[in-house]
Amino acid sequence: MQHFTKIADVSNLSALIERAFECKRSPHAWPSLGRGRTLGMVFFNPSLRTRVSTHRAATLLGMDVISMTVGDETWQLETRDGVEMDGPAAEHIREAAAVLGRYVDVLGVRSFAHLRDRQEDYAETILERFRACAGVPIVSLESATRHPLQSLADVLTIEQFKRRSRPRVVLTWAPHPKALPQAVPNSFAEWARAMDYELVIAHPPGYELDPQFTEGATISYDQDEALDGAEFVYAKNWSSYRDYGKILSQDRSWQITPEKMARTSDGYFLHCLPIRRNMIASDAVLDSPRSLVIEQAANRIPAAQAVLRTILETR
Repeated sequence: MQHFTKIADVSNLSALIERAFECKRSPHAWPSLGRGRTLGMVFFNPSLRTRVSTHRAATLLGMDVISMTVGDETWQLETRDGVEMDGPAAEHIREAAAVLGRYVDVLGVRSFAHLRDRQEDYAETILERFRACAGVPIVSLESATRHPLQSLADVLTIEQFKRRSRPRVVLTWAPHPKALPQAVPNSFAEWARAMDYELVIAHPPGYELDPQFTEGATISYDQDEALDGAEFVYAKNWSSYRDYGKILSQDRSWQITPEKMARTSDGYFLHCLPIRRNMIASDAVLDSPRSLVIEQAANRIPAAQAVLRTILETR
């Protein structure tokens, strides 16, 4: 595996999942694999789980880690080509990526969608510039359109707790006070389809995701109907893809409550965190024994460790 930015970068998904479970069972089994190698992590946006879990995964493999926040611990970066750099950005991404590629062996990059221009966001300019200019493997720590490390952890959690080979998994939109990117739902839908789960995506009209991520999934505008018989319920807010970046609904009835979970087949609750309590899901859902959000977050470590192992072992 040369890079890890989307599921298409993974040549053998079942092998990667098994490797992640090996890491979960025996996290200290490869303490010297990354000795003498360095993971660099570049954050354009805030992070808690991604930063800490990826750092932990790298150190379990013996890697050194350098982490930096753009514009805070580094110069502001210009991402456009052909511009006169007379604004706040002191350095161009071309030089920054190339230099970092000389300093580290693997480079993680985290950037969000700006939700102003769909074409610009879906071009993944920042991530693609690092891929083109760094000369080292790139690991997406979330991008404008995908969050593959989160999706791998999501799949690990479902595989860990599923009761049958093809579970019914519902990805449901939930209300949120801010406009959020489509990266997590895009990515989860892509990975769930690859796993051949019975995937249902529920949302109000106008919140359809990019069809490239949802082809083959069942789309429902009736949350209650979608939840009937669900074995896993993944709640997540996203802004409109069609009316790009817009909030089209604040319908609080889409919040996941105990009454909603009662429609499921003794279903588990999933969320990538951070979560707005009593907006995305109620306290009673989050604090129930059927909530897997903490185990899901814990699985971010073996997910990242499996990805880094795969990259290190092929270099």
